[in-house]
Amino acid sequence: MAPAQGSAEAALSDSFRRFADVVPLMMWRSDEKGHAIHHNECWLEFTGRPLAAELGLGWREGLHPEDFDRHARIVAQAFEAREPFTVEFRLRRHDGVYRWLLDTARPLMEDGRFQGYLGSCFDITDRKHAEENIEHALAEKETLLAEVYHRVRNNLQVMVSLIGLYGRAAPDACRGSFEALGQRVRAIALVQQHLHEAPHIASIDLRDYLHRLASGLGQLRRAGRISVQVEGSGNGLVEPRTANALGMIVAEIVAECLDATAEHVACAISIGLDAAAGLPLRVSIVSGVSEMAASGRPNVPKLGPRLIAAYAAQAEIAVSGDASPADPLRLTLPPTAAVQ
Repeated sequence: MAPAQGSAEAALSDSFRRFADVVPLMMWRSDEKGHAIHHNECWLEFTGRPLAAELGLGWREGLHPEDFDRHARIVAQAFEAREPFTVEFRLRRHDGVYRWLLDTARPLMEDGRFQGYLGSCFDITDRKHAEENIEHALAEKETLLAEVYHRVRNNLQVMVSLIGLYGRAAPDACRGSFEALGQRVRAIALVQQHLHEAPHIASIDLRDYLHRLASGLGQLRRAGRISVQVEGSGNGLVEPRTANALGMIVAEIVAECLDATAEHVACAISIGLDAAAGLPLRVSIVSGVSEMAASGRPNVPKLGPRLIAAYAAQAEIAVSGDASPADPLRLTLPPTAAVQ
């Protein structure tokens, strides 16, 4: 032990030593230069090394090589600023196994003079392993979702092609229905695409999702034919099943607008988002279809209200209104368990 370290160690009061040695967690104390001047009994039991070997910078011999530089950088920055710090690192246990520790330290001041740091460590190895397992599971889930989406997309493309073939071979009176069906399948594909592209699939950013979906639906037919605007204030997170049902409802409103209008007529749809704090998320949808001549596909069945009610029921969305300017379609979304 260097003389300076010996004098600093000797300066520690007996009461501090007794206190530190009975505390059931790893504790350490440093001088103003960052050299260890004490490690308590719990620390020494963990490392299996004598106190003399741990003093000064000796304890760093047990640091995992991959954590050495990062730990030194964080501690040096804290010492320079005389600020508390928290750092995670791996330390070699007495049996040679590296364990993850969470180290929390605070600066010691006496009469305005910096005296070093006092720190304590918790073994967080089990938590770190759990986090790694969760990350691995999430990675596997993302891979599975990507594969499912790939298969669903391919199947939907096949369905669109088959519907188109049957539609062209069908009697004139039936072709409108086939075209409407193909249009809805393409809209479903868009809904699934934007769900898959969400940054966090477990809880989806509603405003971002609606903006991306509106942009995609706007390209469903001839450019400029469909205008879908998202308005309102606030934002919220929703579960995948809620986002899926909401997307299907928006897609059906768009499809209905296209069904009811001629090819040269533009469809304007407005989506309002109300995400007031402490209240359920609400979405309102207004379509101008009621103000347009229903001359697009006269033989297409009007199934919109039934489909919208079915989609809403799947995700426990309360629904009212008919999407007209006088009576907007009002959707009250269920609470999101994932973010409560």
